[in-house]
Amino acid sequence: MSATPNAPEQHPSGPSRRKVVTSGAAVGAAALTGLSLAASAPAQATAVKSTARTSVRTSATGATCTTIPNKYDEPFEVCDDEIFIFMANYKPFEYEGFFEKVIGDKLRAAFPGMKFKWAAWDFPIRYEDLDKAGVVPDIVIEDPRRRIDRDLEPRGWVRDLTDDLRTTGVDLGALNPAAVETVKSRSDGGLYGVPLFIDEYVLYYNKKIFDMKGVRPPTNGTTYDEAFRLAKKLTFEQDLVAYKGYLQHPDQYLEGNQLGLYPFVPGSSENPKPEDVKVNLTSEGWQRLGANLERFLLLPHNIFTTVDDYLLTGSVAMAVDNLRKLGGYALNDLYLEPDDAAEWRELAKNIELGVTSVPVLGSGDNALYQPNAMAAFLPPQSTKKAEALQVLKWLVSQEAQVELSRHAMKPALRSGAVETAFGKAIPELAKVDTSGVFWGDNAVVKDYENTEYWDIPMYMVFRQHVLKDGLRVSSALKVAETVDIPAYIKAQAASGKDW
Repeated sequence: MSATPNAPEQHPSGPSRRKVVTSGAAVGAAALTGLSLAASAPAQATAVKSTARTSVRTSATGATCTTIPNKYDEPFEVCDDEIFIFMANYKPFEYEGFFEKVIGDKLRAAFPGMKFKWAAWDFPIRYEDLDKAGVVPDIVIEDPRRRIDRDLEPRGWVRDLTDDLRTTGVDLGALNPAAVETVKSRSDGGLYGVPLFIDEYVLYYNKKIFDMKGVRPPTNGTTYDEAFRLAKKLTFEQDLVAYKGYLQHPDQYLEGNQLGLYPFVPGSSENPKPEDVKVNLTSEGWQRLGANLERFLLLPHNIFTTVDDYLLTGSVAMAVDNLRKLGGYALNDLYLEPDDAAEWRELAKNIELGVTSVPVLGSGDNALYQPNAMAAFLPPQSTKKAEALQVLKWLVSQEAQVELSRHAMKPALRSGAVETAFGKAIPELAKVDTSGVFWGDNAVVKDYENTEYWDIPMYMVFRQHVLKDGLRVSSALKVAETVDIPAYIKAQAASGKDW
């Protein structure tokens, strides 16, 4: 787990960049390694050997092709007759063949007259490689919550799509409303992107541990109070093995909180000066959220480490984690990297996979985390805006969204067909109850108007001040609000950053 979850995960320059389980350090902060996922159909221009400097050539079909040098010295080029799609911050996109299987092949079939090129950060290319080569993607698939301000807006790769979506007939009303609102909250009064799918947070449980204690597993709509009672029963020691009842990453819990709370205080501008950015982490709602999770973290012997321990140790009864882990936990080859497959299969012998909705704050509530969405953005520098807009319209169509659902991804489109299709292309999920994926509603972020988003160090609240310093959570929230966050914003502004 990265010690600084608000920074991209760093990787060595050698060929081995992978870990058995990706760290869940922050909302939307999936490990940022990547690989080139596809070339176009055979008619596409052939790639040339990469060099230390950007070069341009003319292909046999007359297209202008730009090579993009990279630290891996891997051949990579983009031609001007291709729709170039660049992706970041969704780990499975990095797996070889994943994008083709879940959507790429269908995309080519839907647009037989177009050529496509796609790649995922960072193998072989990163954002900075594109900058140096002067190449701008036609479509970017990214995390809108954190990366509009960090990566897209500073490059000028965003534009308000409101009018284009209206004239093209993209029905935003059919999409997850909380996901649309999340994009709006980062779009300076417009709409910079369109949500495609949600890497939902769910509650995984190991039925083997429940059976050891003769306890019934959680169900959809389980409250945190009920989960805490289960956690106390399932935190125990047996045969020199310490079993933990419940793990939930505190950063993700606060950032995607189920009350829809936004830490920034509205002011008089969508772009306030750094010194005018104010936060509120001490209101009644934040205090309620803090106290709710604090009891789990301070439960004796239920020591927080990482939610990855659900698989790594096999001795965790319940863990809140991303939906993207489901296919891997079920041991589906599509979600397993070849280098990790044998180890995952061995580790999985210690678990009997169960999944349900994340606990809710109170009886009768149905609010889940704010959506951990991935959205499509159309940079204004693209020379293929019309084509990219048609591709975007197709990506949120029922045809494409059902395909995502078939491969165990939660689409942004809300429909019965989408829900019915979930996991059908993943045979290992046939005996797993996945109804919790669609149970409840994502919390909607509120009171974000006239604010500027900063990627503030929320991890200080629990992982520093509660778990290390020993402060009460009420005090930790106060210190984060009055000391940590103002100091962070001041330091970021001094270094020339506005996130």
